[in-house]
Amino acid sequence: MIKYDVIVVGAGPAGLIAAGHAAELGAKVLLLEKMERAGRKLLITGKGRCNITNDASASEFFKHIYPNGRFLKHAFGEFFSKDIVELLNKQGVETIVERGDRVFPVSNNAADVVQALLSWVTGNKVDVRYGCKVGKLVTKDSVISGVLVTNQGVSTEISADHVIVCTGGSSYPATGSSGDGYLFSKALGHTIETVRPALVPIETAGNLAEQLQGLSLKNVNAVVWVNDKKYKEEFGEMLFTHFGLSGPIILTLSRFVVDEISKKNKVEISIDLKPALDDLKLDARLLRDLTEHGKKQMENIFKLWLPSKMISVFIAKVGLDASKEGHQLNANERKRIRILMKDFRLTVTGHRSFKEAIITAGGISTNEIDSKTMESKLIKNLYFAGEVIDLDADTGGFNLQIAYSTGWLAAKFCVQRK
Repeated sequence: MIKYDVIVVGAGPAGLIAAGHAAELGAKVLLLEKMERAGRKLLITGKGRCNITNDASASEFFKHIYPNGRFLKHAFGEFFSKDIVELLNKQGVETIVERGDRVFPVSNNAADVVQALLSWVTGNKVDVRYGCKVGKLVTKDSVISGVLVTNQGVSTEISADHVIVCTGGSSYPATGSSGDGYLFSKALGHTIETVRPALVPIETAGNLAEQLQGLSLKNVNAVVWVNDKKYKEEFGEMLFTHFGLSGPIILTLSRFVVDEISKKNKVEISIDLKPALDDLKLDARLLRDLTEHGKKQMENIFKLWLPSKMISVFIAKVGLDASKEGHQLNANERKRIRILMKDFRLTVTGHRSFKEAIITAGGISTNEIDSKTMESKLIKNLYFAGEVIDLDADTGGFNLQIAYSTGWLAAKFCVQRK
């Protein structure tokens, strides 16, 4: 039976990087993937465009990572955003930096990124096997010795000096991320911090969001209120859906919403539709427009202030007569408009499932992983990389960079100790 220097479990971004780097350093590497192709989840990132990474500094990265971004100091020091860009460039993938320092392939095609990484991996002579589900990590005297693999109903034990677990989290299970890594790591004594959806759409009460379904708002400010106290806020773009709210800023805020909902707290999301204007400036704007267009009906004047799809819903919520002319509006009615523009509030009732979550929060405790090597502190020669670890981040390419960096670091130390 062939014995490998390194077995990498999972052919997502962390696994591809770990396998490719270990092999280019001279190790005999086996990459096991339970699905029939590599990078399934990578293919759907960035709405199919693949938000490869972010061009921000490491110190800025740390601000976007939870619960402890500083754990990645050594990983980022070994392999960071410029390094993944350089690797992909050498494989023929040109990149571009867009708004928010987000890095995308010029082709806008995630498949190009997956193919480039796979070409690099196979070019480094990695043995890649698909349809292979790892059900157990095999150890002897608290030292890793291999994995138990099932393929087409047949179970086989494959030996290795080192194993890197890159199985991902529990989000988008159809891509292969179904929490396997948590199960066989827990069986070896590892602590699994509570696993829950992150970067996930939010469900709201009533039919307000449903009435606005499909409406995308740009340059708005969303605030999470917990038990009537301001908790967290984000500025940018959001989307109304038939069940509630989604879009970049909502997904970023969702991590905190999910945790607070689980504590049975009262959670609301307030949308400031006019964040560039304070109350006084907004009131002056309303008064000016009402004066200039006083003979127009309110449903027409509102076209100066809001997207057309929102007007009837907004007017009903304020309690106005849509046919009323602007010059007939009194101070109290104008005040109600101003208040709702600055605080369009929805009550949160829940969140969507792992099937719709971009990333998983929770995972293998970082207290049990050496941040300088990614090696388990409990089992010798066992390493972890990517989403399986209790690390998650905001949207913008941060999560993928965590995967690349931890995969690279784990591979380096596997081979050094070979």
